[in-house]
Amino acid sequence: MTVTAPPTAFSPLKLNHVMEDVLILREVPWRDPLEAFSPFANDPVAAILHGDGADEMGRWSYIAASPFSTIVVDVDMKTMIDGRPVQGDPFHLINNALKDFPMEGTGPSPFLGGAVGFFGYEMGGLVESLPRPKTGVTNPSLVIGLYDIVVAFDHLEQKVWVIATGFPESVDSLRRARARDRAQWMIDRIQSPAESQAAPSSAEWSAEQTNAAVKTAIQTAIDYINAGDIFQANITQRFMAQKPTDTTPWDLFRQLRKAVPSPFGAYLAGSSNFHVLSASPERFLQATRNGSIETRPIKGTRPRHEDPAKDKKLAADLAQSPKDNAENLMIVDLMRNDISRVCESGSVSVPQCCEVETFARVHHLVSVVTGKLRDDKSVIDLLRACFPGGSVTGAPKVRAMEIIHELEPSARGPYCGAIAWIGFDGAMDSSIVIRSLTVNGDQVIAQAGGGIVADSDPALEYEEAMVKLRPLLSVLDPAATT
Repeated sequence: MTVTAPPTAFSPLKLNHVMEDVLILREVPWRDPLEAFSPFANDPVAAILHGDGADEMGRWSYIAASPFSTIVVDVDMKTMIDGRPVQGDPFHLINNALKDFPMEGTGPSPFLGGAVGFFGYEMGGLVESLPRPKTGVTNPSLVIGLYDIVVAFDHLEQKVWVIATGFPESVDSLRRARARDRAQWMIDRIQSPAESQAAPSSAEWSAEQTNAAVKTAIQTAIDYINAGDIFQANITQRFMAQKPTDTTPWDLFRQLRKAVPSPFGAYLAGSSNFHVLSASPERFLQATRNGSIETRPIKGTRPRHEDPAKDKKLAADLAQSPKDNAENLMIVDLMRNDISRVCESGSVSVPQCCEVETFARVHHLVSVVTGKLRDDKSVIDLLRACFPGGSVTGAPKVRAMEIIHELEPSARGPYCGAIAWIGFDGAMDSSIVIRSLTVNGDQVIAQAGGGIVADSDPALEYEEAMVKLRPLLSVLDPAATT
């Protein structure tokens, strides 16, 4: 195989600023991304970031497999790189690892190789001074792989690209040889027959808290708001089930994507025994190679209705709701403040505020905040400055997180953290881990909640959380949708 020059639609990529065409780009026939990923589903560290193809936000899917390096933070916040304990802030360690493989230029897709993984909610304790996380999870707090090879699926154009950088080799000839070999290895795997798809067996869910206990926690959050401690807190609840022995995490994810179509689907294997399955509708942070930033906080929810007239009325009710608009505006203000820490002065703006966007199961109020990253800041600096996302904490963020720690009985784990790809070239896209399942051994966890403000009604807030939970619960219990 020879090095394939990129089409004229984009310029050749440059690696380490001096070597051109080390990148291998191979266009292969279109295949459904989920079928293409099937051979990787049992790999210990692999990922598919799965767009729904409905619009530009869900345009791309990516397969990332066989990382050449891994960074893991365990439940006790101890960091390991390739299995060896290391010292230092994990955000800085990831930043430094990416700097070892600088890449510039353009390619056929936004992501051309780099880091893929998840940042658990409790990673916020490394950013701010917060109480020690509660028990309730045993999974890692962070798993990041560095991937020299990815597959990019363009749903709108029905094109597939295999992209190999040849990293971590540093000698030109060795890098080219590695890139050629890795590209062929990936092509062979994604074109192999897909495994048969089994429908998940059924299982019974159990709530971690009673209905009354959840409503009491919501009322306590309202009391804190009325006392002037905070303006808003995101209070959530968990359901657990025993994974059937004849059902794999991959079976669950395939079913989840049927139940919850969304732009930010993700299946992440953090180990052979731990998986994050996400169907998130919410972009956390996006950054282009030139430093343009976008975040899209969601606050405000109404269920969909099969009757078009009633469905339209639900969307209109959401758009006109003073409570939901106020809830959204608080998080817009928080995100403006967070990204301003790393943006050029005067560059932060709000081009969309509190607009209704419709998804398969729900209507949401969505705002858009944009900015321009400073030249002396990286996308990891941006991620660290904004973590966790304000839409899943509340405002002010630190005090809201202290109250969440008090009122929720268990650590959140991956839920309410972030899933991200971070390119060697400095681009990034990420989602908030909501509408998601965590599979830890044989335990499956579903979690959802909502923003609590002064005029929240505990009963209505409980029901809003259940609107979000029911599609997740239906993956193992079809009757849960009723």
